[in-house]
Amino acid sequence: MNGEIFENIISKDNIKIQRIVSKGDTTPKDEWYDQEEDEWVIIMQGEAVLSFENQKNIKLKAGEYINIPAHTKHRVSWTIETQETIWLAIHY
Repeated sequence: MNGEIFENIISKDNIKIQRIVSKGDTTPKDEWYDQEEDEWVIIMQGEAVLSFENQKNIKLKAGEYINIPAHTKHRVSWTIETQETIWLAIHY
């Protein structure tokens, strides 16, 4: 895939819900997400590994979720290449 696909489902007031599709996509090396808001994310299909600055990596499979507090530096370090990984992300 040529980059992740981000689809805004709802964006209103202090909440944004996105559908994200990855297939072998990762965050570029040495780049980190450092978001102003908390983010709750669930893997609907596929698999991914999230890396956190100065913390252990977390592998997520379909049905697994995580809450990422605001300003927690993180990145996508791996997504499965053989199928799409579909995320549902709620920024609040």
